[in-house]
Amino acid sequence: MRRLALRTGVRWKISIAIAAVGALIALALSLVVHNAARVSMLENAREVQLERLLFAQRLYEAANTKKPSPKFGAKINDPSLPASLRRRIRDNRRATHVDEYEDGVPDVWAAVPLANGDVLSLHTRFADRSATIMGDLDRALIIGSVSVVFGGSALGVLIGGQLSRRLRKAAAAAGKVAQGNTEVRVREAVGGVVRDETDELARAVDALTDALNERIEAERRVTADIAHELRTPVTGLLTAAELLPPGRPTELVRDRAQAMRTLVEDVLEVATLDGASERAELQELQLGEFVSRRVRLLDPEITVRVVHESWVSTDPRRLERILGNLLGNAAKHGAAPVEVTVEGRVVRVRDHGPGFPEALLREGPSRFRTGSSDRSGRGHGLGLTIAAGQARVLGARLTFRNAGPGGGGDTGGAVAVLWLPEHAPTNTGSFPVLRQAESG
Repeated sequence: MRRLALRTGVRWKISIAIAAVGALIALALSLVVHNAARVSMLENAREVQLERLLFAQRLYEAANTKKPSPKFGAKINDPSLPASLRRRIRDNRRATHVDEYEDGVPDVWAAVPLANGDVLSLHTRFADRSATIMGDLDRALIIGSVSVVFGGSALGVLIGGQLSRRLRKAAAAAGKVAQGNTEVRVREAVGGVVRDETDELARAVDALTDALNERIEAERRVTADIAHELRTPVTGLLTAAELLPPGRPTELVRDRAQAMRTLVEDVLEVATLDGASERAELQELQLGEFVSRRVRLLDPEITVRVVHESWVSTDPRRLERILGNLLGNAAKHGAAPVEVTVEGRVVRVRDHGPGFPEALLREGPSRFRTGSSDRSGRGHGLGLTIAAGQARVLGARLTFRNAGPGGGGDTGGAVAVLWLPEHAPTNTGSFPVLRQAESG
């Protein structure tokens, strides 16, 4: 059972984290301030109540009456006196007491023992003004807490947005590097004045790219050197094979020597293409007429269908090399009939065999991989690699797919599609930048 993965950006994660921390801090501070203010006001109410009671006691003792003045509301031996106050009065101490209620407005008691053994007490509700002040304080704390949460969220969005943009730039640059554009530098793409962990990541990716480029270039040079060194002895071997007397052994030697020579030339061509130093020699030509003529020379039995003719600026030698490799691959690993279709700037080559292997469709052409064990001795897996490399030199795109089975006994097959560019590459390998009026 697959787990549900929630994908969120760094911006929102930082914003939520800051908002949550801000909310916790605001809540804690609000509770502390609320309780401190409430305790302070209650203590103040106790002191005020006790002062009023002592003043009432002095008036009572000075008047020498049996009942205190009703002006203050003090009572003698009040039966509703709280038990805690009674215990303190027995110890001949004056004391205060607060009763809490659900409505939030407490009662404040004060009691003092008299000389004759009676107890003088005063009982009033908490001041309305004090309750109002507490309500205003609570509202201010709530508004402040909400403001802190929203302010923290905005700050988190701002900080996280900046970090997210830098990471996206780094990811986009790394993606270009993965596509083969080794000139891109992640550190330059990230930019910015602030230096953080993103720059360390960018430097690490750039260092990895440089190391990988150096290794690829070293392997390319080794491959090219080996191919160059093998060229001379293989040519000599092929020349010597021509001098052997006629016969079946001679034919086998010549065939294997020719296969070795072809392999050496292909490896050398792959190494040259990997060096990215090849430039196309451009000519204007009619694509449909050119493809039809070249295919007839390669194999007259292949059907060529020109749906729409188009003039293209390309290198005819490299285009012929691509066509030859695609048709050779179809003849070796596919099945008849092989069909070539030209539609505008698009050339399709289709056979009716088992199709391309899944590894090739997933990863693209790879040297020395033919895709199936039953192809041993029939190729070295360089044909499609060379075709893809020559397409890059032309600025074209070469794609591979398998055709689905259709009606009438059609079993599908492999389809290679060459997309020639609308604008040919320049002598430096780049593409011309058109003005707005021209591009329209």
